[in-house]
Amino acid sequence: MSSTTAGQVIKCRAAVAWEEGKPLAIEEVEVAPPEAGEVRLKILYTSLCHSDLYFWNSKGGRNLLFPRILGHEAAGIVESIGEGVTNLKPGDHVLPVFTGECGECRSCKSEESNLCEVLRLNTDTGVMLSDGKSRFSKDGKPIYHFLGTSTFSEYTVSHAKCVIKINPAAPLDKVCVLSCGICTGLGATLNVAKPKPGSTVAVFGLGAVGLAAAEGARLAGASRIIGVDILSSRQEQAKSFGITDFVNPKDHDKPVQQVIVEMTDGGVDRALECTGHVEAAIAAFESVHDGWGVAVLVGLPSSEDEFKTKSINLLYERTVKGTFYGNYKPLSDIPSVVEKYMNKELELEKFITHSIPFSEINKSFDLMLKGESIRCLICMEG
Repeated sequence: MSSTTAGQVIKCRAAVAWEEGKPLAIEEVEVAPPEAGEVRLKILYTSLCHSDLYFWNSKGGRNLLFPRILGHEAAGIVESIGEGVTNLKPGDHVLPVFTGECGECRSCKSEESNLCEVLRLNTDTGVMLSDGKSRFSKDGKPIYHFLGTSTFSEYTVSHAKCVIKINPAAPLDKVCVLSCGICTGLGATLNVAKPKPGSTVAVFGLGAVGLAAAEGARLAGASRIIGVDILSSRQEQAKSFGITDFVNPKDHDKPVQQVIVEMTDGGVDRALECTGHVEAAIAAFESVHDGWGVAVLVGLPSSEDEFKTKSINLLYERTVKGTFYGNYKPLSDIPSVVEKYMNKELELEKFITHSIPFSEINKSFDLMLKGESIRCLICMEG
């Protein structure tokens, strides 16, 4: 593959967001070769994550960058590599991710952080790190990147240290969901909340990230997993992810944290907030038991939100933590998560509720807006 296209501009299809909140348009775009430290990927499968929806709608005061190619949860094959790239080669099966692991900064060398100081998530730029330029164009005009991934394109260019080499035997149409939401929720539980066998856990928000957090609690041996969501239609589906109890805040005339405290004789051992709404974050924290309760904030909040609670809640030995990508170091840790799937220790099929061809990508937005999909797999060849 690289012998015929390496070093050349590739013309391919991409779903371009020309304006805020408007349907994506399938366009022929040009994708430049990778520069030093970069790789060009052929994307085979991608899926819509709620963060794509968030920035497509430009919620929360985020930077407006259009035209843009969204998408950041995907799987594909390395087509060609730029100068100096040693961790990848053409033909490798890979997962592009929205964050990276340079291996040299303080965070990468620390066992306590995955927040790479060089390749950390940056939502406000639409260009490549090396030269401040885009690798996408149409009719001679640049199109912005998204999160350094832009997987709603048949070919894309990413920083090499934001691309994870995985087992070539792993089915790309399944493991593609590990490049964002599933690992975010799963890791938030297993790596940060760390519930003990027999413990009680509450999960706020039962979208893909929340269900992955619930799956983590199930794998950890939690005896009771309470799902909290304003959509009662999600209750039945959530049972297959370990949810034992369901609470819809709209069904009660008291704060949901009070409902949970009363259900659990003082509060749950662990709570995970997976909606990005600050009210849910506060409720999650106030639903944990004093003395040992831990709340983990997982959802992407608005940049203007303020977390407010009574300071006495902290004095009584409750803990609140944040997490980014489930505290997984992408290049070091995610290959082992892929192996968990390969060894049948982790189920991924149940997260993928719909599959559509790339030409119908806007249907995935409709499904997510209606709350009907967990993950909608988008097949790039369709």
